Amino acid sequence: MRDLKLPDQRHPEKAHRPDNEQPKKPSWIRVKAPTSAGYKATRDILKEKKLVTVCEEAGCPNVGECWSQGHATMMIMGEICTRGCTFCNVATGKPQALDAFEPGRVAHAVEQLGLKHVVITSVDRDDLEDGGAEHFAQTIRAIRHRAPGTTIEILTPDFLKCPPSALETVVEARPDVFNHNLETVPGLYPEVRPGARYFHSLRLLQKVKELDPGMFTKSGIMVGLGEERQAVLQVMDDMRAADVDFLTIGQYLQPTPKHHRVARFITPEEFQAYETAAYGKGFHMVSATPLTRSSYHAGDDFDRLRTARNARLGRA
Repeated sequence: MRDLKLPDQRHPEKAHRPDNEQPKKPSWIRVKAPTSAGYKATRDILKEKKLVTVCEEAGCPNVGECWSQGHATMMIMGEICTRGCTFCNVATGKPQALDAFEPGRVAHAVEQLGLKHVVITSVDRDDLEDGGAEHFAQTIRAIRHRAPGTTIEILTPDFLKCPPSALETVVEARPDVFNHNLETVPGLYPEVRPGARYFHSLRLLQKVKELDPGMFTKSGIMVGLGEERQAVLQVMDDMRAADVDFLTIGQYLQPTPKHHRVARFITPEEFQAYETAAYGKGFHMVSATPLTRSSYHAGDDFDRLRTARNARLGRA
């Protein structure tokens, strides 16, 4: 994994920021370092295919568990983002040109890993006219060809500067789950997600349902950034108004001293209360724990989500 102790080298655009103290993690946040044979096998396949994963780029705490089970979230379109969100550990800068062979390599890795469910995400590519929408579509089609039994979840950027056809291109490729994270409450956007717009992201999720009412939609936020509980509950209401099916809530963890500070660590009991509230508001699936991330246990959650919908529709 990348060395997260070199913020000035990895994040030169953040070098001017004052350091934020990184508080000691409570016991419910700590995880063991990855050492298993399954972890190493997954790492080797990804390295052989020259693939980038958000597991490494974002410093995910669950990488040991997920990779040991052969699960990984592929990050397409390079490892340099055109945005500079203060919470994110992905490097910011000028990306390289798209790799035309990447969709095929991703599909081959999915086949080789024998994945039942795969999550495909990307950096923001504001330098591309379609934000990388066609590259997403090509990757989805390549996986369908090489691994037809694998269900596909995509975690997309917001396509903020793109024409409407960009989102249409992705939806027409028919992923099983369309995920786009709101990340935080609207009041923290200027500080946490300055290149994005809350209501644009919300409208993106709503538009997916308008284009394909049968497609599952998913979104997530981090807590511990300084948000108020009532603001989190309002985000839930906003998501349900946009017909979002699946909500994830996880603890924000500060990657380096140059990143947004951790305001506090939310207790497991508070996460349970958020989960209860979310189900009460009508979400069909909720994952709210300190270590929840967008793709954590995504396959199992998708199976439960699909089973729940089929039960509502009276299908076997």
